[in-house]
Amino acid sequence: MPPPADIVKVAIEWPGAFPKLMEIDQKKPLSAIIKEVCEGWNLPNPETFSLQNADSTNFYITEKNRNNIKNGSILRLTTSAAQMAQQLHERIQSSSMDMKLDALKDLANSSRDITFAQEFINLDGISLLTQMVESGTERYQKLQKIMKPCFGDLLSFTLTAFVELMDHGIVSWDTFSVAFIKKIASYVCKAAMDTAVLQRSLAILESMVLNSQDLYQKVAQEITIGQLIPHLQGTDQDIQTYTIAVINALFLKAPEEKRQEMAHILAQKQLRSIILSNVIRSNKPINDEMAHQLYVLQVLTFNLLEDRMMTKMDPQDQAQRDIIFELRRIAFDVECDSNNSGSIEKRKSMYTRDYKKLGFINHVNPAVDFTQIPPGMLALDNMLYFARHHQDAYIRIVLENSSREDKHECPFGRSSIELTKMLCEILKVGELPSENCHDFHPMFFTHDRSFEEFFCICIQLLNKTWKEMRATSEDFNKVMQVVKEQITRALTIKPNSLDQFKSRLQNLSYTEILKLRQSERMNQEDFQSRPILELREKIQPEIMELIKQQRLNRLCEGTCFRKISSRRRQDKFWYCRLSPNHKVLHYGDLEESPQGEVPHDSLQDKLPVADIKAVVTGKDCPHMKEKGALKQNKELLELAFSVLYESDEYLNFIAPDKHEYCVWTDGLNALLGKEMTSEFTRSDMDTLLNMEMKLRLLDLENIQIPEVPPPIPKEPSNYDFVYDCN
Repeated sequence: MPPPADIVKVAIEWPGAFPKLMEIDQKKPLSAIIKEVCEGWNLPNPETFSLQNADSTNFYITEKNRNNIKNGSILRLTTSAAQMAQQLHERIQSSSMDMKLDALKDLANSSRDITFAQEFINLDGISLLTQMVESGTERYQKLQKIMKPCFGDLLSFTLTAFVELMDHGIVSWDTFSVAFIKKIASYVCKAAMDTAVLQRSLAILESMVLNSQDLYQKVAQEITIGQLIPHLQGTDQDIQTYTIAVINALFLKAPEEKRQEMAHILAQKQLRSIILSNVIRSNKPINDEMAHQLYVLQVLTFNLLEDRMMTKMDPQDQAQRDIIFELRRIAFDVECDSNNSGSIEKRKSMYTRDYKKLGFINHVNPAVDFTQIPPGMLALDNMLYFARHHQDAYIRIVLENSSREDKHECPFGRSSIELTKMLCEILKVGELPSENCHDFHPMFFTHDRSFEEFFCICIQLLNKTWKEMRATSEDFNKVMQVVKEQITRALTIKPNSLDQFKSRLQNLSYTEILKLRQSERMNQEDFQSRPILELREKIQPEIMELIKQQRLNRLCEGTCFRKISSRRRQDKFWYCRLSPNHKVLHYGDLEESPQGEVPHDSLQDKLPVADIKAVVTGKDCPHMKEKGALKQNKELLELAFSVLYESDEYLNFIAPDKHEYCVWTDGLNALLGKEMTSEFTRSDMDTLLNMEMKLRLLDLENIQIPEVPPPIPKEPSNYDFVYDCN
């Protein structure tokens, strides 16, 4: 007969004694179980003891997490969290350096446990650590010359404990003094600082900036970009990652009026070239966290263009009109010199003719063309950059098109405006960086004016594609669609330089795009006759049921989800999966991302499917209504969903990617008897339906289909029949 579900068989350790095998009744209070264990070893004062996991985590067992205990678990009887917090609180104030060092090391390890962290914080432990950093370290610095390793470890463990305690979100970041910020900043500014201390100091500064606008102001006063740059020139990728993270945080939190100023400082300090040579082109492979920080920096840099992108041109502003005159002067320099004289009417007529050649929609007053936002003044900036820095190509394009018939000319002005708008859409200018994205492009770090150079390459591509398509003015939108496809296909290979990008575009001619489209359409036949449509409708419910079963099977396998926090490098994970009978959702926290499936019995929490009231997505989710620097962005909203159960209780999810989001929302809707409406369901339906249709429409009359594959024939005695077509 199997043991009752509430009885768990475990082993319990105690230093100096043989482990004790016992059965734990999960219905009994934890205090009663601890008392029983203490009595078995004749230990007095059971209220001063707790049970702890005897694994690498050493987390305390509490009433909240006791369901984690599984058959075969090894536990340890140890000092209670309150007692341990009190002891460490006293030991870290010891006058003995060795005792203090050991205590801080233990504190750094124990602080990962929220049960201990809460007890230590209740003793005002955070304030004690900050005081030690603010004033105590001066005393230790006197010993630094004779005890340098000890000093580095002492400070490292102090800061590690601080970071771990703050990561639980129990204490607000706004409570820290200027003296503490100055001290942390001083560790970052020192030339030869212990690596562990520097890493934790950078992490603290990043968290301060991201979590408090007030602290941003204080940190910005203490740290300059020039003091951060040297840390990028080393070889430690973790230090480089934390340094870029601090720069990104300062960039993200800076008021809009200061971001351009900060960008100018970054350019002066040659941040881009330093990152290119020391990070992107270093011998070490770029890890995911570094890739994310480079992506964030790329997004924030391009977002500086948003102001110009959303600024309309003032047709009455002479300075802005002078830019258009400059475009005309560069393109038609010889003609201007010979036509400087003449009446006003004649000059207006000449300007109108030239503006038409330049491809503006409004030939009389081209300034009106730039009142559309986006791209606003950004388009004019790009055109002027192209005219000044790629003058030969600019003149060639303008004169080449002005010599064609009107209907075949590629309008440079209109093309530039639409192309700028398209490039802003491709690079998502103006959107906040995604929390989960690592999609940075190395080529954008190879030039100080990368967006403008990107435009210059693409406008020449547009002119080339226009000629290849033999397009007329009616084909303008078709040409833009082809150009967008050329650009996005070229970007997918992540070119290392702008020259590589240009070379890739050369291979993606209009003819090549047609071939790619043709190959992609080969298996997408269009069945429009009535019998075919009726057959599709008949098959559709079977396919939908197949998709539903696949979604539910994926839910049974489960998925690892990441908990969103301001400090990404210490991610916390949790796992959720559906029971095989489709009646219960099992979920629970994990220490690290699992390799493969997580067993049901290791997930401590349960949610009966019958209790689920609704599934909400996007901005309707409770965790998306919170305010946070990196939370309120489009991509994160697209991955968020929540399960509503009982009385306004929610289980909140952030899917790792769009595919998992669709799988889970489809599966949950299927469990609730609702329609599966995700884009992946539509895609799967189309794919499976087309395959099934083709199978059913094959002419297989009187053909016997074997149940087993035919045997593979023997190799021929020679290969003389092979012919090389080349």
